[in-house]
Amino acid sequence: MQITTGTLAETLNIEDLRANIDSAQTPALIMLTAHVTSDTSVLKDEWRPNLRTLPSSGLSPEADAAARELCLSLLEPFLPQQHTWAETLDDSVRIAISNWLMGAVNEDALTLSKVAFTSNTGDPRAPQWTLDDIAPGSELTATVIGTGFSGLMAALRLKQAGVPFTIIEKNTGVGGTWWENTYPSCRTDVRSHIYTYSFRQLNWETHFGRQDRIHDYLHDFAADNGLLEHVAFGVEVTKAVFNEDTQTWSLETKDLNGNVATHETSIVISAVGQLNRPSIPNLPGLDSFTGPKVHSALWDHELDFTGKKVAVIGTGASALQFAPEVAKVASKVTIFQRSAPWLRKTPVLRQEVPAGERWMMDHLNQYRAFYRFSIFLPRLIGNLPAATVDPDYPPTERAVSAANDALRQELTEYLVEQAGDREDLREQIIPNYPPAAKRIICDDGTWVSTLKRENVQLVSHAVQKIDETGVWAGDEHFDADIILFGTGFKAADFLLPMKVEGLNGQDLHEKWGIDASAYLGTALPGFPNFFCMYGPNTNTVIHGNLVFFLECQANYILSAIKTLAETGSKSMNLRDDVFDAYDKLIVSESAKRTWGWSKTHSWYMNAEGRSTIMWPLPAIEYYRRTAQVDPAEYELS
Repeated sequence: MQITTGTLAETLNIEDLRANIDSAQTPALIMLTAHVTSDTSVLKDEWRPNLRTLPSSGLSPEADAAARELCLSLLEPFLPQQHTWAETLDDSVRIAISNWLMGAVNEDALTLSKVAFTSNTGDPRAPQWTLDDIAPGSELTATVIGTGFSGLMAALRLKQAGVPFTIIEKNTGVGGTWWENTYPSCRTDVRSHIYTYSFRQLNWETHFGRQDRIHDYLHDFAADNGLLEHVAFGVEVTKAVFNEDTQTWSLETKDLNGNVATHETSIVISAVGQLNRPSIPNLPGLDSFTGPKVHSALWDHELDFTGKKVAVIGTGASALQFAPEVAKVASKVTIFQRSAPWLRKTPVLRQEVPAGERWMMDHLNQYRAFYRFSIFLPRLIGNLPAATVDPDYPPTERAVSAANDALRQELTEYLVEQAGDREDLREQIIPNYPPAAKRIICDDGTWVSTLKRENVQLVSHAVQKIDETGVWAGDEHFDADIILFGTGFKAADFLLPMKVEGLNGQDLHEKWGIDASAYLGTALPGFPNFFCMYGPNTNTVIHGNLVFFLECQANYILSAIKTLAETGSKSMNLRDDVFDAYDKLIVSESAKRTWGWSKTHSWYMNAEGRSTIMWPLPAIEYYRRTAQVDPAEYELS
């Protein structure tokens, strides 16, 4: 997998570009042309893309051809000096590009456009300070727990700032969820080109990254940035205790051999994430089943499904990936569905990026950056109105607003098209809850075509119990040789099984109960210098991007460490009143969103019906709130 490192050829031959120009996505090419030439007249209204089809334009082939030809003619004089093309956007061009791409946008969207564009080689949000510069001789140290996307992000920022750090990882390799989840057809359902750090862009082989390639990306990121030598692999943190006398944390750890050790640190950054503890339902009789029982995150690659009767429990994102593969070889696959998933039409989900398109990304300076921008900015702005309750609509379990109903109609049309003349199947696959109450899953037609197979049966009843030979749903028994769980993770059980004790011996999990909450998902009152990455209420549905949020969190935590260093403080503790006001806001805003209003079962909600997972405000709010720490919100010691 190639990494962009600024080694593009200084000049680009016009004949080579012309030979590959038909493979260019015209929105990216048009925006690049406006940037290079400063000629915004190329941003023609009639060439404005369809936001639903980006990075493709959604225009007719004739319109695409005309746009490419004009861009080619305008770019030609600049090709001999392509290595000198600016890596930052002129403000006037950025505003024109953003308005063209999205239609007229407001100031919030324009602010997001500043961070949505990152050149092939830039890292504009890297800390512009070091610990030695602002606090020579400082004894501050940090420990990061976890080496997934969030842990490696935090570790890089610590290294860039010169903060001594250690990383503790319970597995024997980096990657977090992308190390642990290796089931068949495992991949992200976020576009590859925005499922990366903004400053580490790749020329991906597929539109949606496969598990092995994402893992390679994270491993290479850690290796290239000198992070691997900071990792203690095969070590799990079992307990974290704050010492009020020294204002430091004591971490109790256990390695794979059972050896227990203690590690002292000034700052703890918990990057264990939300998708690290498999959720296996506590079904009566589960232990009596005589065959293999496997969760998607604990896949057994020695299992042979050929000719076997397989029960799949759950129809979430992982099941929609592995079940079609199992169905190709099993004699019978019975899929148990508690509630049907909404599917978004995504034809390229399993497709490779065409060779010509990858050539453009490798050879035309900044083309990849604009390709990414064309996907990223619409995602950051998002469509939160479609997940917002309108009390006057009135809201129902069909739809919670006119915008939500429009989304429902769009998604329903796709499902009806997939079901075809199978009316019985149509009734089973159209959800009975409003869109965005649960995760909307990308689909290329594979799921419903799998359900149509002669050896596949979809059962729309919750599993009641398990016995020695199979599964009971309703009053019917289904034989099974193997049971597969696509039942997701204990996403609401943050930081478990680690025990965390803060000021006055306060136990974090006792304080939380089942209602985990943290200020901006990062800081906790009563637990000084303890920060979370991908903490409570930092997930997004249709109005943000996870990796972007992780970069914001790392930025905020580094700002906190800088505050400690500049003030000569040993610790900082979030004020209770600041946390309480924030917590009330999140609870209030969550109730206005589809996932907070609907009564459908979802991993977005905990057992008390509260969302501890989702960020309920626009992405711009998270970006602004994490821009820097306000010392007045903390008690410094």
